[in-house]
Amino acid sequence: MPAREIATDGRASASPPIRQHAGRPAPTWSEARQIAFNCASALPPVSVPLASAPGRTLTRDVIARQNIPHYASSAMDGWAVNGPGPWRLSQQGRTLAPDEASTIATGGLVPPGANSILRTESGRLTHNAEGELVLTLNHHAKHGEPLPGQHIRHAGEEATAGEVLIPAGTLLNPAHIALAAVAGHDELRVQGRPMVAIVLTGSEVVTSGLPAPGQVRDTFGPQLESVISLLGATPGSPFRIGDSYHDWLSALGDSGSLTGQRPDVTITTGGTGRSGTDHFRAAVAALGGRLLLDGVAMRPGHPAVLAELPDGRFLLGLPGNPLAAMMALTTLAEPLLAALGNKSMSAVGHVISGADVDPSPGRTRLIPCTFSHGLAFPASHTGPGMMRGLAWADGVMAVPPEGVLSGEPTPVLPLPWTQSNENIASIKSRVRSIAWHE
Repeated sequence: MPAREIATDGRASASPPIRQHAGRPAPTWSEARQIAFNCASALPPVSVPLASAPGRTLTRDVIARQNIPHYASSAMDGWAVNGPGPWRLSQQGRTLAPDEASTIATGGLVPPGANSILRTESGRLTHNAEGELVLTLNHHAKHGEPLPGQHIRHAGEEATAGEVLIPAGTLLNPAHIALAAVAGHDELRVQGRPMVAIVLTGSEVVTSGLPAPGQVRDTFGPQLESVISLLGATPGSPFRIGDSYHDWLSALGDSGSLTGQRPDVTITTGGTGRSGTDHFRAAVAALGGRLLLDGVAMRPGHPAVLAELPDGRFLLGLPGNPLAAMMALTTLAEPLLAALGNKSMSAVGHVISGADVDPSPGRTRLIPCTFSHGLAFPASHTGPGMMRGLAWADGVMAVPPEGVLSGEPTPVLPLPWTQSNENIASIKSRVRSIAWHE
């Protein structure tokens, strides 16, 4: 891992900057993933309301601010009683003298002097010889009822004040949120989540209906927000710009206006080629930024570009072809957002290939694949501009330049919306005992 220095906004940044120089081969797929992870450091923790905390990682222990429950309460509807009975009825809230009782509901405050709760099903009210209302046991009462302390939830029986209820590092679920509320918290301290601005380009793109010849339907707008969310970041609404240099410069230089707040990462689509109409690099240079990655030795997605601006914002330029863009997003956005979110980069699993894949000298081939009987098979319809194969894929084979033969292990990266690395690892362990003829 390269040495780090503190940038002007207090975040760590890779030092020295990593660039692809003229005549030097582009970084390999594995190197590019590591560069994207190393160039960023974790965002600081933030405080969020309870309703916004599920799915976030806790960075500060949640402690009980007082005893839970903080008062002795009834676990039953019935009567709080003092002594074995029968009992004279007393007003609610008053201290009970021996052989006195008062009505109480579930969760109600147990009055001073009460030593147990008699449930409604076990008591009856009658009048004694003096005409006073008296509580006695009925025929439903169990032998020995009420026992001392019976049906009383004592203060502190769930937790005592100062006790750690949820340790830092916990991935919060809805039950954790309820527990934090019971413990008296209104906000929780959680790991900062990257904010991502989305800039879409392409004058030929239409967003509804059937495109005419020379036009293409927008594939990025409907999917990028959900994919970015699955990668652990908060996406802003996609913002579409024109294809001019001025449009690019304005969008990348003022990304805060795209999301309502300053993004940590801006993801763009298209404009990463080297023609006169591709302005990503020129806009980065004009803004004083630096290229961290200028192309990756992979196919599809090799024109992907990763840059950093002087204010610490990262810019990720995706190719314009849909599948190429998604492969670049999986390759570079996942490790970059993991680093910003203080997570580990997804490890690459290995699965036995069910087919031969030809060599592609000098570059990794990224092929959407499906799993069957513990084997990985390349999907069909996986051209750079196609989405059909990816729609049904279980993962992405990262086939090395020398190719792979059927029966050999091949690196496989999970897709954000399908299987995790643990599932892929389990497939690998299962196929060890499967004969190849299967």
